[in-house]
Amino acid sequence: MERIYLDHAATTPMHPDVLAEMVKVMEAEFGNPSSIHHFGREARKILDDTRDELAKSIGTRGNNIIFTSGGTEADNLAIIGYAESNRSKGKHIITTQIEHHAVLHSCEELEKRGFEVTYLPVDENGLVSLGKLDESLRDDTILVTIMYGNNEVGIIQPIKEIGEMLAEHQAVFHTDAVQAYGIENLDVEDLKVDLLSVSAHKINGPKGIGFLYIREGIKLSRQLFGGEQERKRRAGTENVAAIAGFRKAVQLSQKELETKRSFYNDLRNLFIDQLEMSGISFQLNGLLDKSLPHILNLSFPGTNVEAMLVNLDLSGIAASSGSACTAGSIDPSHVLVAMFGKEDDKLTNSIRFSFGLHNTKEQIEKAAENTAKIVSRLAKTS
Repeated sequence: MERIYLDHAATTPMHPDVLAEMVKVMEAEFGNPSSIHHFGREARKILDDTRDELAKSIGTRGNNIIFTSGGTEADNLAIIGYAESNRSKGKHIITTQIEHHAVLHSCEELEKRGFEVTYLPVDENGLVSLGKLDESLRDDTILVTIMYGNNEVGIIQPIKEIGEMLAEHQAVFHTDAVQAYGIENLDVEDLKVDLLSVSAHKINGPKGIGFLYIREGIKLSRQLFGGEQERKRRAGTENVAAIAGFRKAVQLSQKELETKRSFYNDLRNLFIDQLEMSGISFQLNGLLDKSLPHILNLSFPGTNVEAMLVNLDLSGIAASSGSACTAGSIDPSHVLVAMFGKEDDKLTNSIRFSFGLHNTKEQIEKAAENTAKIVSRLAKTS
């Protein structure tokens, strides 16, 4: 049985070129980047070259890039690090109800430390209101953190407009761009963001490595204590092989960005067209024209998410009920709750399909056909 992986929003397979690059570095470049001898300098060059490559991909300079262990650490460092370092300016933070848990739990931790957090609602399409954001801004607001593209429904927030709104305010602007990086064209100057989080394993790179963009002049409190790596902002010996793999993944993603966007959009439309031809009942969660092209979240009336996922897996299709970080949880998606309310049936019958490397149109047609059969069968027995 062919297995079709449609859960790329959770994690992506490593590109063969990324794996080859990492193996080469692990075999030849074992030096500590902090060492001043030849072996250390060779490792340091990999870090410096990668830092410049990452910076170029978002329109900034290498000095503004800090390596992290992934998106979660980048979010934690940005949010907690900035808040703790700037208490004297205020203790009010604004975010949304549909953020990744790396952001939400960071904000909850800050509430325990005496900060006040406003969690902005979203409409039924998952979009935040610029008007509500403007109303929520206060003189003591020091940080606004709003994700670029949602990991469950794919909706893209008006980041540039938010950046412009905050241009004359003291609050710095952080965006979790983990799902958008490598898919969307991102320029931190154009977007007017001050902090931006990225993770390599969403772009066919290795797990355990990411970066945080920090606008020059912004101060963050350390979250890790030890050496003076990463310009004294993130202690710990850098993962040179993973960083080398990250660089290769970024090179590939930037080179193929427009091609990927177009192809993923075609796959998404093909999946929808196949379901429509099957005659089953389904609804889109979100807006196609304002969403990341590789994410498709659908509601199937008359089905149950657990039964759907089990049957999809038995037919060889890997999909998800939403965030991989809540896998196994009996709680409904906080994103869908924010969009539709606690009583809506969509909370228990929605599935996320996400596309990526190695997917073909033939796979998508087959996956949609099998999905339609499963929905039809489950709907009859409900």
